[in-house]
Amino acid sequence: MHSIRIPNMDKKDIVFDCHRGCQTSIEKNGQIRCTYDQSCCKRAVFDWLQGIPEEEMENLFEVRFKNTRKGIYLNTSGQVLRQGDIVVTEAQNGCDVGIITLSGAVVAHQLRRSNIDWKSYEFKRIYRKARPQDIQKWQEAIAREHQTMIRSRVLAANLGLEMKIGDVEFQGDGTKAIFYYIADGRVDFRQLIKDFAEEFHIRVEMKQIGARQEAGLIGGIGVCGQALCCSRYINDFQSITTAAARCQDLSLNPQKLAGQCGKLKCCINYEAPVYIDAKEKLPRLTEPLHLEDGDIRPVKADALKGIMWFTYSDRESDEAYPLKVEKVRELMALNAEGKKGEAISGTKKEKIIDFKSAAGEDSITRFDEVQRKKKSKPHSKPRRRNDSRQK
Repeated sequence: MHSIRIPNMDKKDIVFDCHRGCQTSIEKNGQIRCTYDQSCCKRAVFDWLQGIPEEEMENLFEVRFKNTRKGIYLNTSGQVLRQGDIVVTEAQNGCDVGIITLSGAVVAHQLRRSNIDWKSYEFKRIYRKARPQDIQKWQEAIAREHQTMIRSRVLAANLGLEMKIGDVEFQGDGTKAIFYYIADGRVDFRQLIKDFAEEFHIRVEMKQIGARQEAGLIGGIGVCGQALCCSRYINDFQSITTAAARCQDLSLNPQKLAGQCGKLKCCINYEAPVYIDAKEKLPRLTEPLHLEDGDIRPVKADALKGIMWFTYSDRESDEAYPLKVEKVRELMALNAEGKKGEAISGTKKEKIIDFKSAAGEDSITRFDEVQRKKKSKPHSKPRRRNDSRQK
C-alpha cells in the first residue's frame, strides 16, 4: 500500500485534528495511524454510563465527523465496536468515515434529546471498521479541504456573490464536499455549484450557517479563558437581546458584550433569570422616601446583594447612600403611617460611577432587531391649475 505525505508532518510527528477529535501519525512501515482523542474534540460528551448494558441500545452508536456534525448509526456489520473506533458509515451517496464517540445506555439519552423515536426511526448504517485503505483515502480527502476552501472563496468572489465560505468538509471517500457558507440574504449559487463541480470534480452540497454556528465550527478561546461555548456543547442557539444585559447592570459597551461571532455573547443569557428573579424581590418605589433631613430617591440597586443606593432629592451631589432592602421596607412602612425615617446623611456613602461606552460612537441597540415600519403611501395632492392669465 502506498503511503501519503501529510503536509508539515514527519514520521515522528503527531498531528492533532481537533475538528474531528483524532490524532494522526505515520508508522515506520509508512501506514497512517489514527486514534480518537477526546481531550481535543469539539462538543465531546463523556459517557457516564460506560459499562452499563442496555440491550435495546447495544447496536446503536454515536458517530462524529468534522466539527460539530455527528449522528446516531446502526451497527449492521456484526463486528464488535467500541468507543474510539474509526468506522465506515452509510452516506447519501457513497460512504463516509467517522469516529465512534458514544455507545451503550447514554445513546438513549442523546436520542431523547433530539426527539428521535428509535423504534420507528430509520438509522443510517455502520458498514465496518475502517481499513488502512479507508483511512488513507480519508486523510487524502482531509488534506484537500484547506486549499479547496481558499479556491472556493475566489470562485464565489469572481461571481460577485454576497456570501462567505467559512469551512469545507470532505466526505470520507473523497467524492463529495459540504461547503458551509454565511450570507445575510438569499444567494443564487446555481452557477457557483457548476463551477465547484468543474473545478474540484466532486459532488457539492451547500449548507448555510449563521455567525454563531460559524464560531462553533471554527472554535476559539473566549474572554473567560475557556473554549467557546458554541464549539463545546451548545446545539440550539437562543435569541439574545440587550434586555438580558440591562437586567444584570452590565456595562453597555458593544466591544465587551460582543463575542467572536460579532453577536451578543451566549453567556449573557446564563444568569439573566437569576437577576430577573432577584429584582422582583426589590421594593418598588413610586415616590421618594421621606426622612427627617429630606427626601431621598433611588439611583441604582444590587439585586443579588439586596442593596439599594439613594441620593437626596434637594442636593446636587454624586454621592449615594447604600441601604439594605429590609431598611428600605421599614422606611416605606413609616412613610405609609405618616412618619419620617431617621436621617442617613451620617452613614457610609459612595460615589456614583456611571458606565460609559469605550467605543463612543457605537450604540448597544445595534444588536437589537429593528422592526421595519411599512411606509404609508403619501396622499396625492390635487394639482394646481396653471394660471396663464397675466396680471
